[in-house]
Amino acid sequence: MNPVAITAAFRKQFPDAADPIVVRAPGRVNLIGEHTDYNDGFVMPMAIDAQIILAGSVRDDQEVHIYSLDFKQKNTFDLTDFTKSKNASWSNYIRGVCAMFLESTPLKGMNIVLSGNVPQGAGLSSSAALEVGTALLIRELNELDTPPVELVKLAQRAENDFVGVACGIMDQFVSMLGKKDHVLFLDCRSLDYELVPAPFAANDASIVVIDSGVKRGLVDSEYNLRRRQCEAAVKELQAKLPNIRALRDVSIEHLDLIEELEPDLKKRARHVVTENQRVLDAGKLLREGRIAEFGQLMNQSHASLRDDYEVSCRELDLLVEIAQSVPGVYGSRMTGAGFGGCTVTLAANDSIDQLRAAVEEQYPKQTQYTPRIFIFNASEGAERIKN
Repeated sequence: MNPVAITAAFRKQFPDAADPIVVRAPGRVNLIGEHTDYNDGFVMPMAIDAQIILAGSVRDDQEVHIYSLDFKQKNTFDLTDFTKSKNASWSNYIRGVCAMFLESTPLKGMNIVLSGNVPQGAGLSSSAALEVGTALLIRELNELDTPPVELVKLAQRAENDFVGVACGIMDQFVSMLGKKDHVLFLDCRSLDYELVPAPFAANDASIVVIDSGVKRGLVDSEYNLRRRQCEAAVKELQAKLPNIRALRDVSIEHLDLIEELEPDLKKRARHVVTENQRVLDAGKLLREGRIAEFGQLMNQSHASLRDDYEVSCRELDLLVEIAQSVPGVYGSRMTGAGFGGCTVTLAANDSIDQLRAAVEEQYPKQTQYTPRIFIFNASEGAERIKN
């Protein structure tokens, strides 16, 4: 869906409305830095060239009228009195963003038409893209001056407090602030960030995301357990490192102290500490255009997630093994919370057909799943676009 098409769809849905403002917001994939965010650590996501696009205009009342082209469903609510929708759950991301704005800012009613091509259920943050796109559209329609980072925080709170999904801030952050041909280095403690050149396209390479088809069944209970184990490791380490607040404050120079922890805590802490270092190293390698060595860091990250953090599964390991066996693949790893979901692979463009063939031949034979394969490049973050 392009700006001309979404504008035409808007005029068909709302023929008496003013000309719409059009915005877009991309999905994302995390290239490296997994399970580091809640340890105050570092992550390196990339905005992808799949997006949510919204067209909107203001109304002269307090109602919000939304039409989803993808669900072919209309939803309406009143800004003066609304709750979560049970029959149009996709609208709750928009309702949530409105609710967060209304805590401090009166809003005008709106007509909105939206569409997107961020793959659903693949862990590519279609929800964050919708929240960020909605936040930007509301800012533009109401002529507000809310800074981008504040829109990011607002979008995250919409998901946490209104939709009721506990998420970190990375997804909304990169959807808002990503940049074409760059990855985003984010410090999850300070929210300082840097846009790092991503020399993938310049080196005839692309990011390949493969959806394993495995739904992440264990993720909630295991995620909470990993958090508790990380916190317990910090408490143990504070006996010799009294100034640390989180595993982010433990460096690889302290690995000898980590080795003294009981086995599970040792493995969890070792992953977080080495993964943070890999993110720092990844930024340096990308700035220098060294994508083959960056790929090796991806491989190391997967091994650590599999062996030390123990959040992979047989299907993710198989996808990574298949990818790593294909000539021209620089690196591959699981991405996201784990126990299912997707892998992310950096591959030379002329090896992608062979990678696709290998996955489509070998993976279904050894599992009960059919993989979905997506090819992405680094995209611009959320923006208002001319229509």
